[in-house]
Amino acid sequence: MSTMYLLITISLLVGIAAWLLFIWAVKSGQYDDTEGPKYRMLEDDDDADPDAPKKKNSGQREERK
Repeated sequence: MSTMYLLITISLLVGIAAWLLFIWAVKSGQYDDTEGPKYRMLEDDDDADPDAPKKKNSGQREERK
């Protein structure tokens, strides 16, 4: 019987901890933008950093001098 009380107590503590973490995530803004990530995934990243150096000889090995 004491094992059952221990398991009930542990499950209640885990449930309360999960609920508090969820409330914290909502208040910190984790769920504010639910639409943006699915559209950002479809965008092309080639033009993201125009100052980045281009890869040259991508299919060839570099020559060592």
